Amino acid sequence: MWTVLIILLVAWVVLSIVGFAFEGLLWLGVIGIVLFVGTVIFGIIRQRARRTP
Repeated sequence: MWTVLIILLVAWVVLSIVGFAFEGLLWLGVIGIVLFVGTVIFGIIRQRARRTP
């Protein structure tokens, strides 16, 4: 599970960097940041759900 989340986080970071590097693709950077934050929140929620019986 964590492997998939880490791969997704790396993909969103690369997407954001590409989006901010090229001026015309600024929207791609914003989408990358939103997806990064969403993936982190999803991972935290899944982690907490596993800990509570």
